[in-house]
Amino acid sequence: MKRNTLFRSVLMAAMIGNTFLSHAQINKSTEIGWINLFDGKTLNGWKSVGGKAPYSIEGDAIVGRMTKGTPNSFLITEKEYGDFILELDVKLEGSQTNSGIQTRSHLDPNANDGRGRVYGRQVEIDPSSRAWTGGIYDEARRGWIYPLDLNENAKKAYKAEEYNHVRIEAIGDELRTWINDVPVSYVVDTIDRTGFIGLQVHSIPSELDGKKVYFKNIKIKTTDLTSKGFPKDVYIVNLKPNELIDAERKNGVKLLFDGKTNSGWRSIHGNKFPDRGWEVKDGQLTVLKSDGGESTNGGDIVTKDKYSVFDLSFEFKLSPGANSGVKYFVTLKEKSKGSAIGLEYQVLDDALHPDAKLGRAGNRTLASLYDLITSDGEKRARRPIGEWNRGRVVVTADNRVEHYLNGVKMLSYKRGSKEFKELVAISKYKDWDNFGEAKEGLILLQDHGDRVSFRSIKINTSN
Repeated sequence: MKRNTLFRSVLMAAMIGNTFLSHAQINKSTEIGWINLFDGKTLNGWKSVGGKAPYSIEGDAIVGRMTKGTPNSFLITEKEYGDFILELDVKLEGSQTNSGIQTRSHLDPNANDGRGRVYGRQVEIDPSSRAWTGGIYDEARRGWIYPLDLNENAKKAYKAEEYNHVRIEAIGDELRTWINDVPVSYVVDTIDRTGFIGLQVHSIPSELDGKKVYFKNIKIKTTDLTSKGFPKDVYIVNLKPNELIDAERKNGVKLLFDGKTNSGWRSIHGNKFPDRGWEVKDGQLTVLKSDGGESTNGGDIVTKDKYSVFDLSFEFKLSPGANSGVKYFVTLKEKSKGSAIGLEYQVLDDALHPDAKLGRAGNRTLASLYDLITSDGEKRARRPIGEWNRGRVVVTADNRVEHYLNGVKMLSYKRGSKEFKELVAISKYKDWDNFGEAKEGLILLQDHGDRVSFRSIKINTSN
């Protein structure tokens, strides 16, 4: 009797275990709406392009081997995708190189001796001390779109020498990324609505020859797409000129320039917008070329409202040799001749304008705090003259200020600190009492007599 009872118990446990196992196997292989891009056995559906780094299969992973003397290599899907959610696990050996996952990308078939050159948005895998894993880089085209200086908290998400889970959402014009379930990047772009997906092996110095990159559990969903949602404090790079998406509005972002009118702006000399020297055309707010003098034509313009704690972003395009600036905490109390007094994010053609060589140690160059602090970010952050650059100034409640250029942090300082006062004391602002320390002020666009255009001027005062 006891023996039969024991037998039945063992049999029942085995049946229950098999039932659970069967369900687990079914769920793993037939998750609703998900398609495996790697069958675990072959590279069917993929092809190698670009450089000559080889791709093979080891266990349950696609493995790319770093190879000296060859340019960036890619394993790309033969099929193109539009809207999708992509998930996969990635492991990279070493910390002296990087990798990435191409999204909605394309191929220039004539480059690299007929092997082609991949271009398009890439989700970065970056094990270096810079820690930009999950950031968005536009391979072989526009460069960095979303460096992780824009989301410092996400720099800790990547785990070196381990598999990292990557989630990528490409829905409409929006691209969002997660690394190990940590929200990383949020980009709104206007190009590439379809394209292939690719796995990268980066070009390397010879000492890294033989290192490997592993990709596994690669799956995609293209229907019934639902975003995980993003926290409010993650900055959104919106490349649609003069537009806000719903997420920005909900986060408290407002346009300071609507792309059509000069509403919200006035001359520093009165309550009206200047009658000459500025124009609103083709979605751009442009100071026109005059004599290269400081505020001698239309003059500076300022916002009608004052701000104290804010996140200000703007795009600007310089003509060759041009000089301008975006000033903040402008009070107009100084009654100065020429341009109004204020803290200035320098906007300058460093190569052709003489101001870049004046001041001290380059503190009048692009993105510097004019005549006070030199911008020290990556030189690669600078876009060529005639192209649009993205500026950003962040001021926190404790008077901490940061300047960014194209998403890269260029400098940081604290208004009113001992260090700040010492810099003011040896600058052109030394004669102004408590320079740069006003509790609130206007935002200013400078007329320096050169043609400079602005657009996508946005501010968030909710942080």
